Amino acid sequence: MLWTLITFVGFTILVAVISYLKTSGDDQTTADGYFLAGRGLPGFVIAGSLLLTNLSAEQLVGTNGQTWLVGMSPMAFEIVAAPCCIILALYAAPRYLKSGITTIPQLIGMRFGRSTKLWFSIAYIILYLVVQIPVILYSGSLVFENIFGVSSLFGITKFQAVVILCIVISVVGSIYAIFGGLKAVAVSDTVNGVGLLIGGFMIPFFALNALGHAAGADGLAIVDGFKYLMQNYPEKLNSIGSATASAPEVPWPTVFTGLLFLGLQSWCTHQSFIQRVLAAENLKEAQKGALYCAFLKIIGFMYLALPGVIAFALFELQGDQVTMMDEAYPQLVSQVIPAPLMGFFAAVMFGAILSSFNSVLNSVDTMFTMDIYKEFINKDASEEKLVKVGKNIGIVFAICTTIVGPMVYFFPAGLKTFLDSFVMLIGLPVLSAVFGGFFFKYLPHYAAKVIMILHIIAYGSFLLIAPHYSIFGGPDSEIHYLYAILILWPIELLIMGIMNHLNKKKGAVAWEQPDVQAVDLTPWKYRWVAAAFIVVCVIVVYAAFSPLGIGA
Repeated sequence: MLWTLITFVGFTILVAVISYLKTSGDDQTTADGYFLAGRGLPGFVIAGSLLLTNLSAEQLVGTNGQTWLVGMSPMAFEIVAAPCCIILALYAAPRYLKSGITTIPQLIGMRFGRSTKLWFSIAYIILYLVVQIPVILYSGSLVFENIFGVSSLFGITKFQAVVILCIVISVVGSIYAIFGGLKAVAVSDTVNGVGLLIGGFMIPFFALNALGHAAGADGLAIVDGFKYLMQNYPEKLNSIGSATASAPEVPWPTVFTGLLFLGLQSWCTHQSFIQRVLAAENLKEAQKGALYCAFLKIIGFMYLALPGVIAFALFELQGDQVTMMDEAYPQLVSQVIPAPLMGFFAAVMFGAILSSFNSVLNSVDTMFTMDIYKEFINKDASEEKLVKVGKNIGIVFAICTTIVGPMVYFFPAGLKTFLDSFVMLIGLPVLSAVFGGFFFKYLPHYAAKVIMILHIIAYGSFLLIAPHYSIFGGPDSEIHYLYAILILWPIELLIMGIMNHLNKKKGAVAWEQPDVQAVDLTPWKYRWVAAAFIVVCVIVVYAAFSPLGIGA
């Protein structure tokens, strides 16, 4: 335990020191310097920060828990992220950087007016504070409870341990997000990203080694473990889910439809992701970062999905199967990682948790400060005042989310499924407003508000009613929320198209996106080659984990 604590503290301090050295001379007194890292992030930092913003314990625990329960179909969340990053690089990033925006609501305001900007800013902030940050805190706390046994160590209940850990994560994470600004967050993300790739890839190999030994390996245990998995659980290795599957399984018709729409919302319009791209030194670096990240997401199934399947086989063989999917990955980690490496892995996990927490907290600070405070409260605020307000409101938000975080403990359906389904209540109207605003040049200013209201009513009703496939003659299980997204987004775009047509007939003037020349918009010359390579990789991985490959 002592060595575990030493290595944990050592790596955590190393990340902090590197972040401090890389940001100590930067100007944090301006809004661009604090919220956008002075618009100077290179591609590899953008890629690392994008990856770590997306990848927290919420992903490691949640996705591996899902694959433990239903097999490899949830790996689609990782693989489909790759084409979404391609769209970010080739379509969205050039348009975002052209406008020189700081937040997504700012772009919506430019397209649809100030009141629409306020609507979306408030909705986004509520979503972050009530759902996303609390889930990040809870999932991180769950990992540490299972790795270190905090409840046993201090003689307290598991829930009390979760509360304590939520507070610790919030305090340390707030130091980066509130006092370091975006660049401190991005630099720490990059360092933690390297550690996460090393630590994350250790798990499937150690787990296969343990499975091989448990199955009586007579050769190389890792190879024998994988053979055992293929021979005894081929259905678990199949990523092609049934068309009538319920969450957390992913129905195959939704993979490149409803799930793609969900991914576009995350990777192309989610403020905490996009803020890294907005902070790029130029368009070339933004495109490099997005496309590098796409490749990293493709190989992410190795540590985000495969360990869950291995955990199921190993626990079955040992006769100590867990009962809740959110416990599968933490128990696997505690069983298979050698004691000398446990501290390093815990530090990597801690960094991943902090990265997601930092990123979302920094983004919600940015939106409140730039979209609400500067726009509606104090239009004449100086740069120094905006930075001060951002730091102060960050402290308030951190306290609020720390209170809500432990409450996720009482959600029985699995934290990953809960977050993925609920986030689209606000996320899809944002996607419609941004992409619809680009697609249709004659939209009236009220268009985005109409879509938001219609979507919240329609999708909210779907979540409350929870209809079953049986109403269409299928099995008596809940219709997957991705089908709702598959249907709703095209309908919303169709409605926007009709409004666009009607408004054009009235003689409306076409919207022209301004070019503020914030950064150089020369694209990366290898962007199409990189995009083609990524598409090929997506096809190969899906073919491997299908009935055509090892999922037979």
